[in-house]
Amino acid sequence: MKIIEIYFTEVFRLKPKVYEDERGSFSEHFVSKSLEKELGKKIQFCQDNLTYSKKGVIRGLHYQLSPHSQTKLVSVLKGTVLDIVVDIRRGSPTFGQHISQELSAENQLQLFVPRGFAHGYITLSEDSIFQYKVDNYYNPKFEGSIAPNDPVLGIDWIISEAEWLQSEKDQNNPMLQDATLFDYKEDLYD
Repeated sequence: MKIIEIYFTEVFRLKPKVYEDERGSFSEHFVSKSLEKELGKKIQFCQDNLTYSKKGVIRGLHYQLSPHSQTKLVSVLKGTVLDIVVDIRRGSPTFGQHISQELSAENQLQLFVPRGFAHGYITLSEDSIFQYKVDNYYNPKFEGSIAPNDPVLGIDWIISEAEWLQSEKDQNNPMLQDATLFDYKEDLYD
């Protein structure tokens, strides 16, 4: 696994080494010691999650607040998604800014999303299987969310909002200015 690009100094695009031959391919999708070496810190993931989504399904922008905040390592096993990460640490030099990255089964890219960032994605292909590892367990009392159509964020989701498929809960996410967020100097890894 190799870091191939760094966003915001904390968000990383990763590429596992892929071995291909006439039979197909093999890759080590996650190797703890390789990730630790590349990041320069230890992250202990405790759970893997999979979501299956149809084209136009948008999930997010989600996060967990302290003390249940989560680091995520995200990837796509089938199809293609547009993955979005937003800095939601008040006082950060990149507060409110986002990155977008197409993740697919074909490109095998991964994103490392640290605590203090909101995350979401939309399925661009007919369907997708999205995988993400987390380093802390989900707690519904500490979940946070932001409306993906917040004009302040200016995210281009590629698929028009009229075609989005969202959960009822996500349709009622607050705008960034009304959401409970993190502070830039907060130690999120206590």
